[in-house]
Amino acid sequence: MTEHIIEAHELVKTYRNGENTINPLSGANLEVAEGEFVTVMGPSGSGKSTLLHILGGLDHQDSGTCRVAGVELTGLSESRLSDFRAANVGFVFQSFNLIPVLSAADNVELPLRMFRMSAGRRKEQVMTALELVNLADRADHLPSQLSGGQEQRIAIARALVTDPKVILADEPTGNIDEESSSEVTTILRRLATEQRKTVVIVTHDSEVTKEADRILLFAHGRLSEKVSYPSAK
Repeated sequence: MTEHIIEAHELVKTYRNGENTINPLSGANLEVAEGEFVTVMGPSGSGKSTLLHILGGLDHQDSGTCRVAGVELTGLSESRLSDFRAANVGFVFQSFNLIPVLSAADNVELPLRMFRMSAGRRKEQVMTALELVNLADRADHLPSQLSGGQEQRIAIARALVTDPKVILADEPTGNIDEESSSEVTTILRRLATEQRKTVVIVTHDSEVTKEADRILLFAHGRLSEKVSYPSAK
């Protein structure tokens, strides 16, 4: 029986905008197995990012259930959600969100500051993460000394440094060129295949979807059945 590391059922989320009601999620369901690489596509503003935020414990649904990495997120306090995120989820966004005055290694190290560990252990985990994205030789570089693609790979290393079970990526190739996009996609694919990370990506990039195990279409607050490509992996 397949073990699902993500189990979201009948998620509903509603926002009020003046007199208007917006329903980005209207009974969305999603199950993702350990080590699976899943992409979610859909129109801008359809609710894809809202779904990702709920899966990562950054937002609450109004109803429905959401279980990630064995933790039922429904009803958790902000403090417990913070602990959950630190231990289980790595986030990658379209904007790299690197701190300009910190080196690549120092940016990657930031999530580890939440944990009690020696400086030597932190350095070891940072270098391991940088090696996974092929940028160990850029550890001392500032973000301004890196290309856009390299900055995004540093952001991926930062997401990886705590060894999370789940990687959630929101348009990770949206701000980089085609060659860099291919490098980023290859790294994310490898993390699923070789490291058994569960990877869920919101994207408009059809090249990213070609690497996916499943492609889900998001519309009207729900996820459709998968669209499959013949596997070349």
